[in-house]
Parts: sequence; C-alpha cells; structure tokens
Amino acid sequence: MVTETKQLKEKKGPITKKPEILAPAGNLEKLKIAIRYGADAIYIGGQLFSLRANADNFSYEEMKEGADFAHAHGAKIYVAANIIAHNEDLDGVMDFFAKLYEIGIDAVIVADPALIESCKEAAPNLEIHLSTQASTSNWKSVKFWKEEGIARVVLAREVSFDEIREIKKHVDVEIEQFIHGAMCPAYSGRCVLSNHMTARDSNRGGCCHSCRWSYDLYEDPLEYEDPKFLSEGMNPFSFSSKDLSMIQYVPEIIELGIESLKIEGRMKSVHYVATVVNAYRQAIDAYCADPENYVLKEEWVEEIYKASHRETTTGFFFGKPDTEDHLYGEAEPLAEYDFAGLVLGYDPAEKIATIQQRNHFRTNQQVEFFGPDGKFFRQTIGEMWDDKGKPIEKAPHPLMLVRMKVEEPLRPYDMMRKQK
Repeated sequence: MVTETKQLKEKKGPITKKPEILAPAGNLEKLKIAIRYGADAIYIGGQLFSLRANADNFSYEEMKEGADFAHAHGAKIYVAANIIAHNEDLDGVMDFFAKLYEIGIDAVIVADPALIESCKEAAPNLEIHLSTQASTSNWKSVKFWKEEGIARVVLAREVSFDEIREIKKHVDVEIEQFIHGAMCPAYSGRCVLSNHMTARDSNRGGCCHSCRWSYDLYEDPLEYEDPKFLSEGMNPFSFSSKDLSMIQYVPEIIELGIESLKIEGRMKSVHYVATVVNAYRQAIDAYCADPENYVLKEEWVEEIYKASHRETTTGFFFGKPDTEDHLYGEAEPLAEYDFAGLVLGYDPAEKIATIQQRNHFRTNQQVEFFGPDGKFFRQTIGEMWDDKGKPIEKAPHPLMLVRMKVEEPLRPYDMMRKQK
C-alpha cells in the first residue's frame, strides 16, 4: 500500500504552464496565420533597428493592426530592434520605442546596451527581452541582465541542455531559446563575412548570406584562370549549417522549464509558418496534457518536412556540432509539398470551397488540405469554376479565386498544398 501511494504521488499530472510558442512574421498575413495556427506570440521587425532589413517589415500602422489582432486572440507581439548600433544608428531611437509602447507592443528584443538604455528612458513600462545577438551563455551574465531590468533573456544558440539547466537553477528570469529554423555559423549570429564580401553589415540588418554561397579552394591563386583546371571541377563547399529542428525532443525542452520556444524565419513563407507552428502546437499540447503517456506522432515529424527546409540537426543542444551537422556542396531547400491555395470559404450544402490560388494547380491533381487543428485529408481535384462560375481545368494566375468540390468540410484559413 505504501509503495502504491508513493507511485501515485510520483505520477506526473498535466502541465498547466505551457511554454510559449514564439513564431516569426515578416508581414501582416504571416502574423495572422501564425496566430491562427497556434502561436502564442509573434516577433516582427519594424522599418528601423531590425536585423532583417530585407524582410517586408512593419510600418507603425501595420504594427498597430498586428498588435490589435494578436491581443484579440490572446497572443502577444514582440518587436526585434536587435542591431549592433553605430553612432548614426541612434538617431530617432527614443521616438521609436515611445511609439512602440503607444501602439501596444508587448516587448522589444534588443541586443545593444545603448538601445536598452534608450528604451528604458523613452518607454519605462515597455518590457525588454535580450536578443541572442548579445551572446549570453552563462548564468552570471543572465543574472547581470536581470539586474539591469531585462525581463527575458534569449540565450546564445551555442548553449547546451546542461548549460540551460544550470542557468535555470541559478537565475529566476524568463528564458527563450531557438528550437527550429536556420542556424547561422557565426557566433550567435554576429557575422562579418557579409561586411567583408559585399559591404553589407550583417549586424545592422544587411546580411547577404555569404555563408550559404559555394566556394572552391585553390592551391595557386592564379590557378583559377586555367580552363583545364576548371574543366576538371571541384566539389563546392560552404560554411553553412543544417537547419535546427527539435520536434522530436519536445518533452526534454519542456522539462527544462524554458518559458519561450522560438521558431526562426521572418523571411519564410506563410505555408512554412503555418506548418511548423502547427506541428509544435500539437506536440506541446499533447505532452502537457498527459506527460506520462506522451508518444511522438510520426505525422508531426512528417509535417515539419512538408515545409521548405534544409537537412536538420539538433544544433548545440546535445554537444558541439561536428561535420555531420554542416552542409557541403549544393544545399537546395527541401520540401515535399508546395503551398497551392488558401481556403476563404466553404458552402456545406454544395460541398464547395472557395480557394485563393497561391501556386498553380489543375483538375485530376492530388492535393492535401490541412488546418489549425492538425487534421488533414487528401483528395484528387475534380470540378473547378472561376469566380464567375465558368468551368476551368487549371488555376494558373496568382491570387485568382477558384471554387471546387471538396470531399470533407473546410474552414476559412485552412490551406491546400500539392505534393512535388
């Protein structure tokens, strides 16, 4: 009886405090889709002070719309202002943070101490998160930043499970960590290759992704002029890492007590954001509901591979990456499916869906529908009509509206994809 009681006490019940799923959004459509597909918070970039200068980025008006939408759906919005600033970058920074607070942004992600101090002065009640660009990798540094008024620390990507556990043991502050997406080979993303090769400053938003170029190695610097040598060819290599993916280790991540699980990809597609967020949403919810009987479903892993990605790795979580964690030669993005259409409406009486085209599709082609609840079904496209009711056999034009017969009920914002 004593043993039985002890076992009952040790049995793990549901986890009520789930970690936050933090998703990227390069524009308003991605922001809204990410929230509909299960994100608890979204990080975006403004048109100033962001490291993704080539993303669409948000105007103040778009930030306001995004924040209002997020708050109406119980989600939060964070703005990345994570450049390493030079003197001329400081112009307008006070007004920028004051405006973010006025708009209703929940927190800013900052790396540079000058921007941190400016934010504290301009918007004292605006929560500050320390960017991974600050390269924080030990508990004493985390403690320092907590004493500086930082509410959350985004750890360096180079920390391991054991190091995170040690940090959590010593410091009571929120921790955020990347769990999925592209990995930069530079330390915590602080790269100078782009600066050197194209005069575009990676640390001020201008990264040209030099690490993903292909390179050859020559013994003689003049040898590249020899046509005979070129005809023999060499295997190109890059400095690029495989993409991070921790979908198979959700229980271990949750048990560490990390408050926010971050997905990389402000420049990724709507389909990527929806697919990846949805997969992690299903896995996290399942584990938190019943840790004792949690089983990783193969369909969650398969979902990850349906979105555009490179080969995957677990990064630094289990130790230092080796040659198996890097890409060599051509590193084309892998994806089993293309995003074909967004569901705008469904007529249950006629079993007809209205779909906005996002990629060419046609009759007699097999497609797959999926939605925020993680359910999906496949069918072959049968009858289709354009928005004027004319029968059509293909949908070649971007954003054209198509009505088609579907085999199961659909909802607005469900997606249709086609296998490659």
